[in-house]
Amino acid sequence: MESTRQTSPPGNHSTMTGFILIGFSDVPGLQGFLFGVFLLIYVIILMGNTLIIIITKTDSLLQTPMYFFLGNFSFLEICYVSVTIPRMLRDLCRQNRHISILACAVQMYFFLILGVTECFILTAMAYDRYVAICHPLIYPLIMNYRRCVRLAAACWISGIPVHIGFTYQIFSLPFCGSHQLNHFFCDVPPLVKLACGDTFVTEMLTYVIAVIVVTTPFLLILASYVKIISAILKLPSASGRAKAFSTCSSHLTVVTMFFGSGCLVYLRPKSSHSTGMEKILSLFYTMVIPMFNPIIYCLRNKDVMVALKKFIQKCSNVL
Repeated sequence: MESTRQTSPPGNHSTMTGFILIGFSDVPGLQGFLFGVFLLIYVIILMGNTLIIIITKTDSLLQTPMYFFLGNFSFLEICYVSVTIPRMLRDLCRQNRHISILACAVQMYFFLILGVTECFILTAMAYDRYVAICHPLIYPLIMNYRRCVRLAAACWISGIPVHIGFTYQIFSLPFCGSHQLNHFFCDVPPLVKLACGDTFVTEMLTYVIAVIVVTTPFLLILASYVKIISAILKLPSASGRAKAFSTCSSHLTVVTMFFGSGCLVYLRPKSSHSTGMEKILSLFYTMVIPMFNPIIYCLRNKDVMVALKKFIQKCSNVL
């Protein structure tokens, strides 16, 4: 296997040209199978989220704050998976899995930024449901179009300055050992593992940022749902309670899967890190969850299902 390891003295990483992404090369007999599975998942993600974007933009019944954020979330999912999956598919088809330092830094930066944006958009969606269920009379006033746009914009841009500095911090570390990255994309834990010298500051910074952008949004979502569930249980009719629960269940399912896997990767103690487990968890939140998200939102939401049927019928009529 090709290596980018240089003959420079230990500690000198100025001549380093990049990394080798090991990916799934340890199972050479499954390369073709994995390529087919991952390509199918990628196509499903693109098609499913594109359909949601189209119907939330074109169907008059879905012109509400809830579906405005769902459209943003679907576009985000397309961007999020496109940072990692195309590169992984390419690596499964070739022997040379070299990635330059710049390409690795860019991939990690956009992966982190889009991951943070997903945390914030899921929080905004929880806030929208909280206002709709707990304060229905003033919901149109609070969640007006201008406020929704500003809230979405804040979700997209708020993590940018933080992760510029964090990415610089990661790639300022000396990588003086092996340059073989035992992962399928450039992520923080495997990169820190390759660093030599004292990585305490970087590890602490990772935990602090994870608490700010992962744990804090999750706690805000949890607080929102405590109030939402309390308000739903006070509704007089069973049908009203069922309808309120149905509008929240899909979002709550996605939140549980995404934040659960993210916390397991970024908030676990370093001593408990396992390369195999990290790859599985990374596959879960970079591919499996984005694949199920449009399915969850469609199957568990009657309005989306109705709009989807209308869209498919229009397309069939045109054809």
